[in-house]
Amino acid sequence: MALQASPFPNEFVAGIHAVGWTFILPCFWCLNRVIAVCKSTTQERIQREEQECYLHPLKVFFGSIFFFILFLITAPLALLGFLLWAPLQACRRPFYYHREVPASPENETDRGFELTGKASFGFATANLCLLPESLARFNNLGHTHRRASAIGQRIVQGVCRPNIRIFIDSPSSCGTLSPSNSIFPTANSSMYGATDRQSQPSVLHHTESNEKQVRVVRVPCDDVEEPSTEPPSPILNSNQNSNQQHQSSHRRAPRAFLSQGLRRQGDVPWEVSSLFPANVDILCLEEVFDKKAAQKLTNILKPVFGHILYDVGVYACQPPCMCTSFKFFNSGLFLASRFPVLQAQYHCFPNSRGEDALAAKGLLSAKVLIGQNQKQKTVVGYVNCTHLHAPEGEGEIRCEQLNMVTKWIVEFQAANKQPDEEVVFDVLCGDFNFDNCSPDDHLEQNHHLFNDYRDPCRAGPGKEKPWVIGTLLEQPTMYEDDVNTPESLQRTLEREELRRQYISPPVPAGDSPLVYPESGQPWIGRRIDYILYRENSISKQCRTEIEEMTFITQLSGLTDHIPVGLRLNVTLGSEPDDV
Repeated sequence: MALQASPFPNEFVAGIHAVGWTFILPCFWCLNRVIAVCKSTTQERIQREEQECYLHPLKVFFGSIFFFILFLITAPLALLGFLLWAPLQACRRPFYYHREVPASPENETDRGFELTGKASFGFATANLCLLPESLARFNNLGHTHRRASAIGQRIVQGVCRPNIRIFIDSPSSCGTLSPSNSIFPTANSSMYGATDRQSQPSVLHHTESNEKQVRVVRVPCDDVEEPSTEPPSPILNSNQNSNQQHQSSHRRAPRAFLSQGLRRQGDVPWEVSSLFPANVDILCLEEVFDKKAAQKLTNILKPVFGHILYDVGVYACQPPCMCTSFKFFNSGLFLASRFPVLQAQYHCFPNSRGEDALAAKGLLSAKVLIGQNQKQKTVVGYVNCTHLHAPEGEGEIRCEQLNMVTKWIVEFQAANKQPDEEVVFDVLCGDFNFDNCSPDDHLEQNHHLFNDYRDPCRAGPGKEKPWVIGTLLEQPTMYEDDVNTPESLQRTLEREELRRQYISPPVPAGDSPLVYPESGQPWIGRRIDYILYRENSISKQCRTEIEEMTFITQLSGLTDHIPVGLRLNVTLGSEPDDV
């Protein structure tokens, strides 16, 4: 059965819900402003010092009084709205689904397996901290709606860029140079970018450039660029482009791993990029709590990602009609896919505590349609997105949630498995809120989930691979010159002595002193954003290899996390003929 756009069973219920929320919104907005006007970000304090503005205390005093009076005035209306809104949550499905109708159904699927038996798939995940304005400021981030617009534009800019490969012709070279560093313009300001009115033309521009060409540029050893004599690949739709074109430009003969570009250390090619990888197929976001911010993201991303699940989660009393837990916020999960979503399911963690219990954190699982194989069998993939318990020192809760995640994924795939399907990927990603280097996270590091799912960055429990980079930024220093633009953050992450100043350090266990890093080991920092994949749940004829792992700096100044990307090459072998 096709997914429904609205989470409500009919328009009447949806209308009553809209009326109730309309009554609540003015009071919620005033309370939000009461707190936000009193809490400044580091960037705002720096700007006031540069402008020698001394009126801020008066703004805080009178502003807080003004908004508090408005809060009291609108409170009775909000109470009436709450009485309409809260009971309807019992019949609400846990997400909105947006589908952008394509010009042709073939534009939504990939023909790589049908034509060649091979395809590649790009995944990316990011924690955006799109909380209500007042709460986001406690994470040193403000202007939630403007940030949402700027984030959407930067993502579109990155994933829709031409997929260009630059090879360095040199006798000793062994790799490719990433084009992200100098070829394409990126936002080089820590400000939040265009306003809403300015953002729409950018979306239209990238929509027109969805059908991209791959060009190969060879650079001789004397640093003179010469265009390739190979003709450009024919223009394909966005999904075909991300797979068939990619194979033609596959890094099969890498010849120089430069300081800024694709590198290989061990078995995983990786890079730090100032742009999102070209042709990302599935995007998983966390902490998109604010409803208006989610709608802004949806409007900007929908020309590129035609299938979007947003406002994921539950509200009010959970379980329904019981006051054991009241959810003020949704899960914050947001999934955008180029491929059609066949089935989706959400589960809420029942064991959250403290401030985390106010949000409906959980697991979102989706089954997507890829296309057909050479025998005309349906090809599908599974993607799962989660956001685990946040407070430090509560690893038992996170381990329980990981147990639930593994159980729910198995149940979802068993319930939606069809006998005539080929499963080509099974990916789990999100903000796990634990890392693989902190002694305080030793329980999670040894969880059996890592026996099923492969982490490309993990050498073993409590040990990262030497090239890995932490993904949690120190909030007080997010706006310093070394990290406030995509390019400067990229340079900082590539230098260990700078990186340790801006990435959060590991968390010690209890009162034990922290010895980090061990002698002879690099300083990595806390990597809490993961993209995992497994092969024991996909078709036996599939062979998966990692094409590249990417640490992305394009959202510098817009979030306190570093997004990560993963591209998988999948080869689907032929089945033995039935006797």
